[in-house]
Amino acid sequence: MLQTTSWLPRTEGSVRLQLVQRGGRTRLARLEERGAARLRFPRSDPGNPCEAVLLNTAGGLTGGDSFSIAASLAPGARAVLTTAAAEKIYRSRQGAAAVSVALSVAGNAQLAWLPQPTIIFDRARFDRLTSIELGAEASFLAMEIMIFGRTAMGESVQQGAVRDAWRLRRQGALLFADSFQLEGPIAAALARPAVLAGARASGLLLYAAPDAAARLAPLRALLAQAASVAGLSCYNGVLVARAVAADGRTLQRDLTRLIANLYRAPLPRIWTC
Repeated sequence: MLQTTSWLPRTEGSVRLQLVQRGGRTRLARLEERGAARLRFPRSDPGNPCEAVLLNTAGGLTGGDSFSIAASLAPGARAVLTTAAAEKIYRSRQGAAAVSVALSVAGNAQLAWLPQPTIIFDRARFDRLTSIELGAEASFLAMEIMIFGRTAMGESVQQGAVRDAWRLRRQGALLFADSFQLEGPIAAALARPAVLAGARASGLLLYAAPDAAARLAPLRALLAQAASVAGLSCYNGVLVARAVAADGRTLQRDLTRLIANLYRAPLPRIWTC
């Protein structure tokens, strides 16, 4: 008899967040949490951006699961969004784990999207879309790291499917679009020189701000010290860095140096917990 996995329970979670500037501080205007998604707000010192930490109470995602995050900042608001731990994408028996991130930064607001790494397991199926809409003077900083198997655990990713897409707009005009997609024999694809050349971790850093072009030279000087293979460019007000490394720890250390240079506030405390 043909067995089916349609009975398997699915994880669903969504967060809707609105932040405003009031009385000289960034304050919560609206928060909706559903399913396995939760937000926590560590106490931040006066003058620092509001810090929000996303939790997945299910502990990871697998085929058929869905997660969505939507955050909007009103003019003058300043915030950093991060995650409580690395997001694990487990082996899929049916369908893909779907994640959507929609971020809106109005006026002169400032947002840093700095989640901890995404770890892909063997035979996982993962589909993520991150969309950002910026106001005329808004600033946006983001870092995403994807790790294909934990080297310290002896893991490797032989098969699976991964799609990670980005769309960044300012006042409706598309400034940056990127889609990373692998399907089938992932290990063989990652070994190709034009993909990751055998590296196991890939990272993307975005910085869209009025001063993006002026930050290019200092960041390139920092990259000269990196152990990762990395490159950096700036066009039309968007600074983009890409890096690959043999392991996630090396990659995160190198990109964190860039983040610390760009982000004029303390990094999320959860990173060091």
